[in-house]
This record gives sequence, C-alpha cells and structure tokens, in this order.
Amino acid sequence: MEFFSAFHPKVIHFPIAFLLGYFLFELLGIILKKDFLSKAAHLLLFLGVLGAVAAVFTGREAEEAFEYWNKKSGELLEEHELYANLTLWYFAALLVLRTFIAFKKKFVGIVQYVILVLAMVGVYFVFQTGEHGGKMVYEHGVGTQYKIKQMEAE
Repeated sequence: MEFFSAFHPKVIHFPIAFLLGYFLFELLGIILKKDFLSKAAHLLLFLGVLGAVAAVFTGREAEEAFEYWNKKSGELLEEHELYANLTLWYFAALLVLRTFIAFKKKFVGIVQYVILVLAMVGVYFVFQTGEHGGKMVYEHGVGTQYKIKQMEAE
C-alpha cells in the first residue's frame, strides 16, 4: 500500500484547513450571533474529521518509509502519530457531541462557549501534530527529493 503514502503530504492540509476554519467559524458564529456561521462551522468540523481520517490512513502508510529513512528518529514519528490520532479521535468525539447538541436544539448560551473551548483544545492538537510532522520533513528530510536522491546514492 505504498501507493497511498505518497498522498499524505497532499491530504494533510485539508483537515488542517477545515479544523482551523471550524474553530474560526464557531467563534464568529458566537460573536456575531449568526446561525448560518454556526451551521457552516458544523459542516467544516464534519469535513475536517473526514480529512483527518484520510490523513491518518495515508500517514500510516508513510510511516514505513520514515522508519526506513531515519531509524534514530522513531520517537519523533511516535509523537507525531500520537498527536495525529488524538486530533482525529478528539474532533470525532466533538463532532458527535456537537451533532447531538444541535439535534436537540441545545446549542445556545453556555453550551456554545464550552464547545468553543473544546474546539480550542483541538486546535492545540492540530498544532502539535503539524509541529512534529514539520520536523520530520524539515529536519530529517522525510519525503523530500533530496532524501530520496541521497538514499539512491548510498
């Protein structure tokens, strides 16, 4: 399934954009008291979770390549994988919770602020996932043409 590993660098940017956009629309929906922004936030959360599923799937396929290239940095990979899984499951749980609350028509008042704080925690997980993934690329050359040419020369 090495085929899917090549998609990881392309796929990961979608959940990042959707989940950060979700937080922004959630915040704007509360501040501006606009229902359509709240509904758009809910949609972005859904799309972000779908994108995160794709990112985690392709990332698992890319994991083998990273271990082959840089066995010494397995800890960095494990931390990236941990935060990626936390991000996926955290936002999936938030999606279920938010959908339930919206379905019950209880997404008002303090509940909105609690969901917003929970979304902010999720943004931290997105940041940490990206931080660790970025280190793998920029400090260890994972997935770059330079690293591939370097390996071929050896």
